[in-house]
Amino acid sequence: MSWFHVLVSCLDFSDWTMGFDFWTKTSGTWINVATVLIGTGLGLLLRGRLPLNMQRVMTQGLGLITLFVGFSMAGSLNKIESQIDGVILALLAIVMGGLLGEWWQIELRLEAVGNWLKGRFSGKGSFTEGFMAASLLFCVGPLTLIGSLNNGLTGDNTLLLLKAVMDGLAAVALTSSFGVGVGFSALIILFYQGGVSLAAGLLAQSLPDPATSPGVLLVTGVGGLMILGLGLNLLEVARIRVASLLPALLLAPVLIWLAAWWS
Repeated sequence: MSWFHVLVSCLDFSDWTMGFDFWTKTSGTWINVATVLIGTGLGLLLRGRLPLNMQRVMTQGLGLITLFVGFSMAGSLNKIESQIDGVILALLAIVMGGLLGEWWQIELRLEAVGNWLKGRFSGKGSFTEGFMAASLLFCVGPLTLIGSLNNGLTGDNTLLLLKAVMDGLAAVALTSSFGVGVGFSALIILFYQGGVSLAAGLLAQSLPDPATSPGVLLVTGVGGLMILGLGLNLLEVARIRVASLLPALLLAPVLIWLAAWWS
């Protein structure tokens, strides 16, 4: 046996392949994390140099765009093919999810996490508000779900790259108003998006087409309603407890299944 064959036999190329597969399935998430951190850094650089009115205008602009995205997402409710109207299912999901969220005290727990991080890392400004607003804005939406699924199933990260650019720009505006807490939302992106991408391979055999699945459409529509609430919060029109509505995203597929079973 030649020295070349001995060298090849000593190398475990399966580890290399595993590493490549891991990057392929989660590349969009890592790029998204990077753009949020870069956007946070730029926001911190601009924060002390921009007048308060300019900071407010940036946040208001983000709020208006957030409303537009929310309305666009909520339109998915009209595409649901079910015996029960999609708007009714969304209403049930939002109300029941909100009740569960208040029971589980999700809003208070997220605030507690933000306050702990603020004390641990000496954050300044509206740390908790920035952490919560950025985490919800960056992780609730069709690009997050469908993009993560596509990245995990096929290695295609196109949708997550688009989302990464949008999140990076949003991070600049949010950080200029809320501070460094926005950057810590990258942890939520990493665990949530990365987790969905990695889990997608396990669901490949039973997962329907994300673009037409009633369950995904309902999750998208419910997420759109939550994004609308976030936009209203950014514009200071209302104070909606968006975090308490998060269980609605879990209830949406269950309600679709119940509607199909009932029919």
